[in-house]
Amino acid sequence: MARVFDPQKESQDLGFGTVLSKQQQLRLLNRDGSFNVKRFPPTLWEKLGSYHSLVTMSWPRFFLLIGIAYFAINVPFALAYYFAGPAALSGDQSLHGFLRCFFFSIDTFATIGYGNITPATLLTNFLVTIEAIFGLLSVGLVAGLVYARFARPTAKIAYSKNAVIAPYRGLTGFMFRLVNARQNELIEVNAKVILSRFEDRDGRRQRVFHNLELERAIVIFFPLSWTVVHPIDEQSPLWGWTDAKLREAESEFLILLTATDEVFATIVHSRTSYSASEVIWDARFSNMFVEEKGELSFDPEKLDAVEKLRS
Repeated sequence: MARVFDPQKESQDLGFGTVLSKQQQLRLLNRDGSFNVKRFPPTLWEKLGSYHSLVTMSWPRFFLLIGIAYFAINVPFALAYYFAGPAALSGDQSLHGFLRCFFFSIDTFATIGYGNITPATLLTNFLVTIEAIFGLLSVGLVAGLVYARFARPTAKIAYSKNAVIAPYRGLTGFMFRLVNARQNELIEVNAKVILSRFEDRDGRRQRVFHNLELERAIVIFFPLSWTVVHPIDEQSPLWGWTDAKLREAESEFLILLTATDEVFATIVHSRTSYSASEVIWDARFSNMFVEEKGELSFDPEKLDAVEKLRS
């Protein structure tokens, strides 16, 4: 009985699925590491109620959301104090009407308690009790979210703008460069490079993934920069290929990095990709080290610097 699946072929699927892998003129992975697939957008309530969204959204959006929530909670309580009647609050009369109730609500919600305005009826004391509970829970929730945002370890790896095909030990090699864009230390940095391209197999044009063997797939310490190299020898999927063939095959180099963050002692990830049009042939990276007055210094601004080789 014929086998219904080929384990070796199935293992080449990186998780993009058959439908997505068949799509032509589609970049699988964007330069910022995001997947180039649109999902059905979640509802606004799902976004606001998602812990993942609250932890990963940008800081301006986070503070804007906190500000909106702050007013959204205080306004209903202020209206409740206002409709409780003019005798609901006693004390300072410099403010009147809704504004007086609104600022009293803020004092209560934030547990400031100036004492210049106080609840004067049973109803307003009951409202104050409820709002105080809301305030304590809200402060604890926001404090937990802020801590989670600061404590969540992430890698910030800067990749060279282009990859290059450059001479390498009598052959050529596919190369790209990267640096740690933060001051933290990363150790045991692992790199994996996968070539995605379309090939004609069994009379059909289909996307095929090739794992590229690297000169060095891991570096124990990563204090400066790292040039990742795939030697193009006879065993390489790039052997005999040209710039035109890579472009025609819609080639894409998928990059995945994993490392251990020394501060948090946890694994962090980073990913990016290079399309065929972002690979410069017959070029090499410029030296990132500069010697001045007998001292050797490292210039990360030269990460993208490339020198074309003479023909």
